Amino acid sequence: MSFSELDTVVLVRDMPEAGLRTGDLGAIVQVYADDAVEVEFVTASGRTLALQTLASRDLRMVRDDDLLAVRPAARGAA
Repeated sequence: MSFSELDTVVLVRDMPEAGLRTGDLGAIVQVYADDAVEVEFVTASGRTLALQTLASRDLRMVRDDDLLAVRPAARGAA
């Protein structure tokens, strides 16, 4: 799948070391040539929780039937 900068994406695997879970939303901030992207994940108030370089297979585009939810950020995460 091809992503562009500023796309909103959904994480498809848990990343406990970064305080992220499957289903968390992020924004693409950089697209790299080798099928990798830099994604920023933020809290509801706009604080950056994680900035991760991920493979395209770790993400999917937002779908029309996705429902947004709020959960507390993991303790100790950035």
